[in-house]
Amino acid sequence: MAIRLGRIYTRTGDKGTTALVGGKRVPKESARLEAYGTTDELNSIIGIVRSYLPQYSDGLGADFERYSESLRRIQNELFDVGSELATPPDGEYPQMHKMGAGEIKLLEAEMDAMEKELEPLKSFTLPGGGVLNAFIHQARTVCRRAERQCWRLKREEDINDNLIIYVNRLSDHLFVQSRWVAKRLGEREFLWDRALRIEENKRTARAAKSKPGRSRGSANS
Repeated sequence: MAIRLGRIYTRTGDKGTTALVGGKRVPKESARLEAYGTTDELNSIIGIVRSYLPQYSDGLGADFERYSESLRRIQNELFDVGSELATPPDGEYPQMHKMGAGEIKLLEAEMDAMEKELEPLKSFTLPGGGVLNAFIHQARTVCRRAERQCWRLKREEDINDNLIIYVNRLSDHLFVQSRWVAKRLGEREFLWDRALRIEENKRTARAAKSKPGRSRGSANS
């Protein structure tokens, strides 16, 4: 389908509806718009990651170009996801691109390659530790929301199963990315430490009980 962008404002959405591919108008808060709007939000955050990336080229070493290219590809694929979500079944057209098994397998292959460099986790990770890590985690959480919006849409009307699987794999990919980037840049990986804190609190309580009480007649009373 040819794309031609002329004047950006059209005033056609001033009444709270927008046109899908094929011309059908739907409310702006509809499940379909929420799904592709959240996908657009995700794409914007990955754009932030790409904008910061050149500052870390030395730390990423020989894999900088490969990683940068994978983010560029993912941004383009997210446009494909958004385009597909903006096209209802009655608006589909010949040669329309749909997300397929190939895109999913590539994400899985990239995850497998990154995980070979990582130690197994013994706890959940906390977002943060570095700028790229923090933004990648933000992208991951928005990707999870996009997946939930896609499932909400699928409860109402049919959408491509591979599209939802792709979004699910991408959230996993972003999680692995965050760990891989942290390791490559030598940044600390913060772990969820609830079990550690509970044990520490127990030790503190036991130590407090074992201390002898201070005499009321001490010099400081």
